[in-house]
Amino acid sequence: MNTVAQHVVWFLPLLWLGMVLAISFVEAPLKFRAPGITVPLGLGIGRLVFRALNSIEAVLAVLLVLAASIVIPDTAVWLWLGAAVMLLAVQILVVRPPLTRRSDRVLAGEDLPRSHAHYWYIGLEVVKVVALLGLAIAAAP
Repeated sequence: MNTVAQHVVWFLPLLWLGMVLAISFVEAPLKFRAPGITVPLGLGIGRLVFRALNSIEAVLAVLLVLAASIVIPDTAVWLWLGAAVMLLAVQILVVRPPLTRRSDRVLAGEDLPRSHAHYWYIGLEVVKVVALLGLAIAAAP
């Protein structure tokens, strides 16, 4: 069981990292460049995709904490894991609610300027990428 947990602590951060890179830094920006995609359509797709991504990230975070509790790794692993979990929590609990309210207004037909919350979300994603990479390196066998 301990060996499985050790592999989980190393592998899941890389899986999580790949998902964040693919969705946040590839899919999200490209979606609005696709032919025929309007802002409301892009927002609707984005809301679904990021809700799913954040749900999967939360499951991965729980699995990582459980696996780390079994392995009891170095302090560096706990620090990187704590950073990744906290960044995800801030994104879900602090940044996403205003983004959701704003997208509700845009979908209702309001014409609004770009939200500063988007920049916060992107900034947190960049820092989360660093945390996940640090976690994977610290947990590597």
